Amino acid sequence: MSVIPVERKPLSFFERTYVPQVVAGLMTTIKHLAQPTITLQYPEQRPEIPKNYRGVPTLVKDPNGREKCVSCQLCEFVCPPKAIRITPGEIPDGAANEHVEKGPQAFDIDMLRCIYCGLCQEVCPRKRSSFKTSIRCPATRARR
Repeated sequence: MSVIPVERKPLSFFERTYVPQVVAGLMTTIKHLAQPTITLQYPEQRPEIPKNYRGVPTLVKDPNGREKCVSCQLCEFVCPPKAIRITPGEIPDGAANEHVEKGPQAFDIDMLRCIYCGLCQEVCPRKRSSFKTSIRCPATRARR
């Protein structure tokens, strides 16, 4: 296997001084300076959320507050960055959902690794996971 040299087009003096790139950057800056600024006072004014916004993946609960997850672990296996961790556990006898074989003992989503691809929602056989269309950071919920 040999190395094939590639001939490069010689740059002119004007191109070697980076003047075209600097002028293009300045033109972009001037264009943005001429546009009006849009500032929202966040807690009082909320931005419009687009219809195709996926949001934060969350675990769905039924109206009684029980988790609908049956610990099939499909979402954990399909997650590209491996952001979901499910620890299956047993359902205690006498529980309201004891007809289910198993439930999650722990259902963790590492939001720093999540890429919001939506594969966990697509692969769920009963649509147990969904995405919350909220732009509020999860850490700010506890603040009053």
